[in-house]
Amino acid sequence: MKSSHNAIISCLLAGLLLSATVVMADAADCANAARRVVSSTGGELLSAVPSSDGTMCTVTVIVMSNDGKPPRKITRQVPAN
Repeated sequence: MKSSHNAIISCLLAGLLLSATVVMADAADCANAARRVVSSTGGELLSAVPSSDGTMCTVTVIVMSNDGKPPRKITRQVPAN
């Protein structure tokens, strides 16, 4: 009985480690996506959030205006890679 409990615990821990690896990969992918959006808009990063499947990132930046108007908030859906 004890060995079956150990097997279950091992499977659960393996699943948690795999999930953590996927989340870290998504975060790294969105960091690269965020850099691209910041570079293309000249804005400042507000957020970069991975989609549930990890293939896309929602990146939001704020872009200051040069003509005295209020800053603009821009949100883009970009591939995570």
